[in-house]
Formats: sequence, C-alpha cells, structure tokens
Amino acid sequence: MDQGHLYSGSLTAEQFLFYEIRTVAKYYIDGKTIEETIEIIKKDNLFQYPTERQISRMARACYKRLDALSNEHLVHELVFAPVEIAKQINLYAIMKYNHLVWEFMIQVIGEKYSNQDFSFSRKDLSAFFTRLQAQNDYVSAWSDNTINKIKSVLMRMLVETEYLDGIRSTTLNPVLLCEELEEGIRTNNDYEALPAFNCFR
Repeated sequence: MDQGHLYSGSLTAEQFLFYEIRTVAKYYIDGKTIEETIEIIKKDNLFQYPTERQISRMARACYKRLDALSNEHLVHELVFAPVEIAKQINLYAIMKYNHLVWEFMIQVIGEKYSNQDFSFSRKDLSAFFTRLQAQNDYVSAWSDNTINKIKSVLMRMLVETEYLDGIRSTTLNPVLLCEELEEGIRTNNDYEALPAFNCFR
C-alpha cells in the first residue's frame, strides 16, 4: 500500500460499484483503453444509469481500482469468480485504491478480528473518524455531511461483503477469506491486510 496516498472523499460518489467494476474488468483484461471502454458502456448502456453523466466518472474509478490491484490474476477472478469471491476482491481493490478504506479495514475491522471482538456499531465508525480528523488536517476540514456519507458507504460495503447482515447489525460475521484473494494479497506482500479479512494463518 502506498502510504503517501492522500485521503479522498470520493467514496461519497464512487461507493462499492460491484456491477460496474465487473463490467469494466472484462474490457480491462482485453487491453481496452479507458476511453474505448467508456464508449462501449455508453453505446450499449451497460451500467443502466438513467443518464450518461456519471458513466465516465464511475468507469474511471473502476479502472483506477483495477490498476491499484496490480495483480492480473485478481482482475481475472473479479470477472469470472462467483459473486461472493468477486465481492471480496472488489473490497480489496477499494482498499488498495482508497487509503481511508485501507485504514478503516485494518485499524477497525482487522483489530476487532484480532481481538475476537465481534461487536460493531456506528460508535466504532465515529471513533475512527475522530482519530483520523485529529491526525489529518485535510480530513478535519471535511463537513459533517461528507463524513456521514462516507460512514454510510463503509457500512453498506460491510453489508455487501457479508461482514454485517444489515446496516443495523451490531455483530461482525466471522468472514472467510477466499483462497484466490488470500493468494493475491500474499503475492502483493500486503500481509497487514490479512486480519481485515479475518485471516491469521
């Protein structure tokens, strides 16, 4: 993980984008440029958005996440693996691309799994952001609205990847790291990410 990566509030718009990244990854592994991919998505209405306005932004976000994976095998799995495996890989791609998600998953979720503490609530999210704002001037300048939106996106990501059963759940599920992703994380030497997936082997 590039520790110099700036914190970004882009998560408020970009979110989990699972359907979108799966779609984009097909063209990515075919060697299509981002511009070619955007044209295909627009022409065939592949994202099924009501307008074209968001297509370019979301497709570019997906390309950046795929680049951040720096692992051809994981990109391939993102396209062809069963949904639950591909969703785990997408979460890792977001972590690699977005420093805030990386820190949240390692410092909050990974810590909880390390301590066998399966409780989880909005208080954990609030404590994470309070700490982050104290450490980082850029994040401390974010509005409450931005932070609340990011909290909601993080919660939905945890539901999407079955860490939580629903947005009101207060118990973390003991997720199982899929073999394909574990191999990819180890190949990328991202060992510190393993606890975020409840993996301690």
